[in-house]
Parts: sequence; C-alpha cells; structure tokens
Amino acid sequence: MSRAYRYAIYLNPAAPFRQVGAQWLGRCADTGAAIARPAREDARIACWTEAPAHYGLHATLKAPFRLADSQAPAGLDAAMRAFALDRQPFAVPLALQNLRGFLAWCLGGDASANARMHALADAAVRELDDFRAPPTSAELARRKPAQLSAESRRMLDAWGYPYAFETFIFHITLTGMLDEVEQAEAIAMLQAASGTLLQAPMPVRDVSLFVQPAPDAPFMAARHYGFDGSITDAAGAALLENTA
Repeated sequence: MSRAYRYAIYLNPAAPFRQVGAQWLGRCADTGAAIARPAREDARIACWTEAPAHYGLHATLKAPFRLADSQAPAGLDAAMRAFALDRQPFAVPLALQNLRGFLAWCLGGDASANARMHALADAAVRELDDFRAPPTSAELARRKPAQLSAESRRMLDAWGYPYAFETFIFHITLTGMLDEVEQAEAIAMLQAASGTLLQAPMPVRDVSLFVQPAPDAPFMAARHYGFDGSITDAAGAALLENTA
C-alpha cells in the first residue's frame, strides 16, 4: 500500500454533531460514501456543500500536508496515539456563524472551553510538525499570500497554513462561499436540520487522522485516537501502514 498524497489532523465532531453535519454535507468521512439526501431536500444544498464535502466533516487542527520524505505513515500513527493520550476530554459550545463568507459551526462564548480548544490546536501544529513536508511554491501560491495579513503570512511561512496560533479560528465548515441571499437561506435550512443540537456543548474526546489518497481525491478518515487510548479505524486506515 502506497502512502497517501496528503495527511491532515482534524477534530472529527462527536455524535450527534457528526451525524447532523454529515447528513447536511451528504457524505460520510468514515466510509467515504455518499449519504442519500431526502427527496424533499432543497437541491441547492448539494451545490453549497460541494467544497466542504470534499474534505469531510471536520475542524482543522493541523491543515493537510504531504508527509516528509524522512517520515513513515506508521510513525505519524504512533505519534498521533501518543499525542491523544496526553490530552484530557472537554466540551465546547458551538454557534452557527458566517466566517469569511461561508457558514460554519464556530466556538461559542465559553472562554475556558475556547482556550482549551486553542491549546489543542496549537499543540497539534507544533508537536507534529516534524511529519510535514515543506510546501511547494505552487502550494504556497494557492494560499494567495499577497491577500493575507502580515500575521497570517508569517504563519504560512512558518507552519504551511495561514491560520495557526494567533490567527487560528476553530470552525466546522458547512458550506462553500455564499452570497448574502444564499447565506440567509442556508442558515434557515441548517437551523431546521439541527433543531436543538447547538443548545448542548460538543464533547471533545479524540483527534483524527484524515488522508487524501491521491491528488484531487476526497479526504477520508483513517483513524480516530481517543484521549482514553481507544483507537477506531475508518476507511483510510490502510494508508497508515509502512511502505517500502
């Protein structure tokens, strides 16, 4: 089995957030399979969710990266196990928000919970960076560095992603870019689909390794690493094996 084209360290939303979000996106990240949409569902949702469905329902902790030539998938897997064991469960309140033109579940107003989420993301970026290959010039160009703030550009240069540490914004992406009319319509549909979901905080008790098998292929979950030491495999687990 060859290594994946890219790996990503994500937070896989806990149930029932995972089920509601995956149904909205129309794709299960654990299996990579499409989720049938109800016949009554507005056909525009498939268009609005095409971009986030490609990555699977998730919140980014460490953005997609190619594995460094000096590293092996099994080494990343072992590091993820150790990383998870060093964490403690917590929960965060979420709110549906417009973030730079797309809709996402973002952090609510609990300062303590928000600080713990930022600490989790900071640790993932810093502690697992030895596995990341430096981005190519083409990869950097796709981030449109000329349009970034000075701080985001500094993060891009240092960590391969513009939104880390001081510029990190936790979000679970639910749509692509929408205009104002589409946003209002999508918000109403999401509120109807989620019901009372956002009235309770989302548990955070594991981190996940996602894989992109080949360029342009959709991302899928490979393995979920519980803070209690539990391991749950998903469709991409075979891409964590060592290769010759």
